[in-house]
Amino acid sequence: MAEMYGAFENLRRHKAVLHNAVALNSGIQLAAWSNKRDTITQYCDHHTLSLYVADGYESYHKTSAGWKNGGGPDRFCLMPKESESSWDIRDDLSFVHLYCTDAHLREVGEKIWDKSPYGFTLDENLFGDDEKITALYRHFILGCDWGQKANQLTLSSASTLLLTHLVQHYSNVQWRLPTVTGGLSPFTLRNVLSYIEENLAAALTLADLATQASLSEYHFARMFRQSMQMAPHQYVMQRRMDKARRLVTSTQLPLTEIALACGFSSASHFSNRFRSVMGMTPSQLRAAQA
Repeated sequence: MAEMYGAFENLRRHKAVLHNAVALNSGIQLAAWSNKRDTITQYCDHHTLSLYVADGYESYHKTSAGWKNGGGPDRFCLMPKESESSWDIRDDLSFVHLYCTDAHLREVGEKIWDKSPYGFTLDENLFGDDEKITALYRHFILGCDWGQKANQLTLSSASTLLLTHLVQHYSNVQWRLPTVTGGLSPFTLRNVLSYIEENLAAALTLADLATQASLSEYHFARMFRQSMQMAPHQYVMQRRMDKARRLVTSTQLPLTEIALACGFSSASHFSNRFRSVMGMTPSQLRAAQA
């Protein structure tokens, strides 16, 4: 992990098993864990948003009235910075964490609302139920391979949406989202699309694309969708697949080189994604063309 987050380091010192971890360009970090028969006390200088992925029914939180449970798949726990929580994990639990700081929340506030309070206070929420948090975690964050740079755009977009949701619904400000109408100007759209085409091999992020349009990530994402009828990460993946198909069918480049040229850092991940879109693997398509 690029930055030390206390909750992450504390779990590593206990029985928790780390299955996956990724540091995003923004400094936000994600980690997928499992645990069983462990007791942990967390006190950190950062925020942690946890989603129970599987099991968790026998996860107990210490309260003034004793140990209380309420976990299970899709339950979330929001642990703000400087809050202390003690846990008794008595049976299987699989969960995913997002770690962020006040600076990340302020950045979201400045980019979306063009304002920022002196500090954001998040409300502790344990064993909560929130369809938006569940959907963002399951469909975008857990739904892709974190190790692939081709997925950085999806992960960074989903993480920004999660932080936006926390500011809206679980903070001391609870600002309403600004209304965005209309798409990108033709000139700006041409520049953005050209930038995407020239950088399909790179780990593009939402911040990269928004910078090309001189917009906040929030406004850019919504204006891009208005213009293109799809989200930025969907468009970028579509262009990667189109380029891959063209290189597979019209060149004799090795498939590993094609994978790298299209933003995939492993041939196997490229092959799996290609098959899910095209209905056959790159090698199968090349053989059929021959």
